[in-house]
Amino acid sequence: MAEAIRTGTATRNAEVMIEKPDGSRFVALVNIRPLRDHHGDIQGAINCFQDISARKAVEDELRRKNAELDDFFENAAVPLHIVSGEGIILRANQSELDLLGYTADEYIGRHIATFHAEAPVIGEILERLSCGERLIRFPAQLRAKDGSIKHVLITSSGRFEDGRFANTRCFTIDVTDLYEAEAARADIDGRLAATYEAANVGITEADHTGRILRLNDALCRILDMPREQLLRMSFLDYTHEDDRERDAALYARQVRGELEGYSIRKKALRRDGTIRYLDVSSTSVRDPEGRFRYGVRVIQDVTEAKTLEDRIRDGERHMRELLEALPAAVYTTDQHGRVTFYNKAAVEMTGRIPQPDDEWCVSWRLYRPDGTPLPHDECPMAVALKEQRAIRGAEAVAERPDGTRVPFMAYPTPLRDAEGNVVGAINMMVDITQRKQAEAHQKALVAELNHRVKNTLATVQSLALHSAKHSSSITDFAEAFQARLLALAKAHDLLTKRHWKEAPLDVLLGEIAAPFAGKNGDSIKIDGPAFQVDPKTTLSLTMTLNELCTNAAKYGALSSQEGALSVSWKVHQDGARSVLHLDWNEHGGPRVTPPTRRGFGTRLMKTCIEHDLAGQFDLAFDAAGVRCQIKIPVNSKIDQ
Repeated sequence: MAEAIRTGTATRNAEVMIEKPDGSRFVALVNIRPLRDHHGDIQGAINCFQDISARKAVEDELRRKNAELDDFFENAAVPLHIVSGEGIILRANQSELDLLGYTADEYIGRHIATFHAEAPVIGEILERLSCGERLIRFPAQLRAKDGSIKHVLITSSGRFEDGRFANTRCFTIDVTDLYEAEAARADIDGRLAATYEAANVGITEADHTGRILRLNDALCRILDMPREQLLRMSFLDYTHEDDRERDAALYARQVRGELEGYSIRKKALRRDGTIRYLDVSSTSVRDPEGRFRYGVRVIQDVTEAKTLEDRIRDGERHMRELLEALPAAVYTTDQHGRVTFYNKAAVEMTGRIPQPDDEWCVSWRLYRPDGTPLPHDECPMAVALKEQRAIRGAEAVAERPDGTRVPFMAYPTPLRDAEGNVVGAINMMVDITQRKQAEAHQKALVAELNHRVKNTLATVQSLALHSAKHSSSITDFAEAFQARLLALAKAHDLLTKRHWKEAPLDVLLGEIAAPFAGKNGDSIKIDGPAFQVDPKTTLSLTMTLNELCTNAAKYGALSSQEGALSVSWKVHQDGARSVLHLDWNEHGGPRVTPPTRRGFGTRLMKTCIEHDLAGQFDLAFDAAGVRCQIKIPVNSKIDQ
């Protein structure tokens, strides 16, 4: 107003803020015009103003909303763009530019089809929008600046002015990651489905009751049942009654979450009623809250394997029975030498039960044949395992915990798997105690034989010499010498039959007297308790009794039909030793006349009894018959 009066400048539609005395303010629209006289001089001014607060408020609100809209468009997290009716991109926000990697200059002002990977798709989009149709999450593919393809969902509608299609408003949602994830999932599902059906094992999915929800062809083949029949069943329906309760209890625990899964071998019934053995592995599928959704059961037909296992088990049992029945000690070890099996003979031989930590051998201690200690890790079994070769007939000596020792021969042999790798070894320990005793006995026998041969030859030489010396003719010599050789041969024959062990006295007397009994078998009576005499006593008694029999047959009781002979004996203790008393009595024969001189026979008998046996020999020539008493200290006992 002051400017109008001062300079004459008019003001039109100026906005001013007016404050009232109460402090409130309002916006007024001011129009000022200077007033002039007829000379043109300024005489004053006129001011017309009106309160436009309401209009200003509306304008401010409109500006605020437009600013918000611009901010929403430009800064929205969702890609936005506006396309004209001709398909030209009019506007795009930063999210849209970031999605495809373009700058605003590279993107805005170009046709939208330039950025679509599929021309028919953008054509369809524009056609449908121009017809007034709204698109909700319409799938499309956009080409980014780097050449990659973005999979998007477009939500868009058209704007019309005076019935004419003006432009579109488009929201673009990037679903590339979701698309790739879906593609990957579809690929996995395809692979899983292919694997599911191509698997040689049965696969089923069952609900919480066990009802079959899904299965593959392999299970149909295993059970010889069609898919439609199995889908109407529970897996318990084809389970054999012997295993049904156990499988149901385990599955119930799995459904409750007590078990995440379990494995079971069970019998199943096929359509024809035959039994198959199945190995079942059951696992759970649960939702994010842990609730049971379904169970996945992988089923393998192991009937043939079960049959083979049974055969192997029977074979192993049979082998163990055979090993237990062997009279030889047998044991096995693993590849490290730890004992894994032993039979009863091994326990009996070693005098102990092998312990779990025993290595190489089951014995308490080992010695070499020369008596030096043999460490267990150097025993034949250890050598066989370390050198991976069989050993035959290695000798060693096992000492029992009680101190007794057993000589044995070892036959360790490595055990190999199908690839030829050593997985253990088996050893047979043959007790050679009897063989060693036999060898020692044989040595003793050879020594004894040498001694006896020398003695026998000396005896024969003595018999020949003295028989010749006391014979009146060659015939007399031959007869006497042959009789004495036969007596010696009989004694040797009897001892040989007895393996040069003790001989029964009654049998000895019977064989000596038999050739002299003649036709009258009752002329000789032998009586006495059962008694065994040692080889030395047998030889000396044979020579002595043969001389007595020969004299009795020539000159005494056995030389006539009326004569008789009795031989009796008994054994009694004389202090700490036993003494054999043998009585020889002849009667009924020719009258006996004592000889005028002592012949070789008498000297032979006394030598055999008194010198060889340290006994007593008393010979009496009674007129009624010859009597002889023989006393010999003996070690043998009367048989009970």
